[in-house]
Amino acid sequence: MGEVYLAEDTTLGRRVGLKRLPEEFARDAQRLARFRQEARAASALTHPNIVTIHEIGEVDSIHFMTTEFVDGESLRQRLAKGNVELATVLDVAIQVASALAAAHEVGVVHRDIKPENIMIRRDHLVKVLDFGLAKLAEKPQPEGEAPTKMMVNTEPGVVMGTANYMSPEQARGVKVDGRTDIWSLGVILYEMMSGRLPFEGETPTHVLSLIIQREASPLARYTPEAPEELQRIVTKSLSKDRDGRYQTVRDLLIDLQALRRRLDLKAELERTAQPDDGTITTTNQQHTTAAELAEGTAIAGAHAPSSAEYIVGEVKRHKRGVFIALAVVIVAAVGLYIYNSRVGRQINSLAVLPLINGTGDSNSDYLSEGITESLIDSLSQLPNLRVNSLNSVLRFKGREADAQAVGRELGVDAVVTGKMVQHGDGLVVSVEMVDVRDNSRIWGRRYDRKLSDLLAVQNEISREVLDKLRLRLTGEQQKRATKRYTENTEAYQLYLRGRYHWNRRALDDLWKGIDNFQRASELDPNFALAYSGLADSYMTMSLGGPFGQSNRPPMPLVEARLKWGQAARRAVELDPDLAGPKLTLR
Repeated sequence: MGEVYLAEDTTLGRRVGLKRLPEEFARDAQRLARFRQEARAASALTHPNIVTIHEIGEVDSIHFMTTEFVDGESLRQRLAKGNVELATVLDVAIQVASALAAAHEVGVVHRDIKPENIMIRRDHLVKVLDFGLAKLAEKPQPEGEAPTKMMVNTEPGVVMGTANYMSPEQARGVKVDGRTDIWSLGVILYEMMSGRLPFEGETPTHVLSLIIQREASPLARYTPEAPEELQRIVTKSLSKDRDGRYQTVRDLLIDLQALRRRLDLKAELERTAQPDDGTITTTNQQHTTAAELAEGTAIAGAHAPSSAEYIVGEVKRHKRGVFIALAVVIVAAVGLYIYNSRVGRQINSLAVLPLINGTGDSNSDYLSEGITESLIDSLSQLPNLRVNSLNSVLRFKGREADAQAVGRELGVDAVVTGKMVQHGDGLVVSVEMVDVRDNSRIWGRRYDRKLSDLLAVQNEISREVLDKLRLRLTGEQQKRATKRYTENTEAYQLYLRGRYHWNRRALDDLWKGIDNFQRASELDPNFALAYSGLADSYMTMSLGGPFGQSNRPPMPLVEARLKWGQAARRAVELDPDLAGPKLTLR
């Protein structure tokens, strides 16, 4: 929305940033209003981590703004260099959270937190830039006073922000508050730690649909070495339900600071641990001064060191005595591991790879992909089992894959692979589950059925996978994992075709998906998944393009949003346990 130059303030002899609004943009009343809004929002904030606005003005119809010059690099440039150390991750996140806390306290929500808008000076001071999308939170006005709005109201349904960092409420085009910035900072934390984004797609529309409907893969999948507390912080920040997120960025800041103190304390204990010089530590040498104890207690007040950290400290103080006990523990642990290996190990994470279409006809792709997605959806209902999303495994579609290699790449314990062949009304499905840890075959079976038995085949596969996973399930949990949403095979096939087209996101495919979901709902008016598919399709339409070329124009946004809500409500009425439609209605 503007051109930025490095300039010199000749009066004060300093370098400044000069932001100029192009003339063609200045003729746009809304763009001009947003330019002024940025200056007002930022100039109302005085904080070391927020860029300082020096002046806003107009000369010969040229609108400009001058800011402090930040000598450094953007977080995007820093990320491009490779892995970011944990200390740097926490330092950047804490400074950004501190800036946002100051902004939120005066009612300013940034709405466009992303690596490009975060600068790191050479002295490591972080600066948050560009409040161009900032929205002054509306506050109750005293009676008798007319409200004064220092912002441009975004029309309902208009999406503002950068797709990958947008919160679910931004993606849906509804009213936002400070919790939307918390989500964006959570995305940045995820990206700094893992080197990838939690939601990635081929187009912005695809990304937005994933943000609304899918859960992010756990951070531990890509960075298992990340502290558990940091994983918890990221997971909480990325809760799709705003009420499940941190309610204020100040709370997030407190947790980040506490984590850094805890890690600093742990590092300090390791640095100051006495070397094993053969001497015996006396009781006096183990005493801690009252001041040190008070400082340690204050640090532990936010997050006490874990018992594991305490044990590590004790080992360092009593090495010789502990080594013998430790050896016994190791021998016992190895024996227990061997025993558990023989009787069977529990699977905690799983990936279902796209079934190979062995028919030789691309018209059957919907069937192989649909069976895969249905298995993923069924297994995702289970507690304590992490199942990779279809989007994360589609890149393996259509090729023979080494299950162990793929499993290690995806960070899962087991991989399910298979092949589907359709000949007329005949259907053959071969499925195999492999333990990634030792490449052993856990289970495998071939199903030779009629196409009309498709629903029964999927249920059989789900039940046998559940049995081999050795998960302790309640009757209700097992019922949900093997639930049949319809008894109408034709309706179910139409649903699978609809999902196949919806996953492509092109405009022609969206229309084909809607047609298939609609026909499925007509064949079975109580088929909740058909309405869920309609809701997803209308939601994607409502997000706008680009969708590519099509013989049919996109549905008007107002109509798409109306139908989206109607379909989602119907899906939830028929099945309150459907997570996708419930999330879109929040």
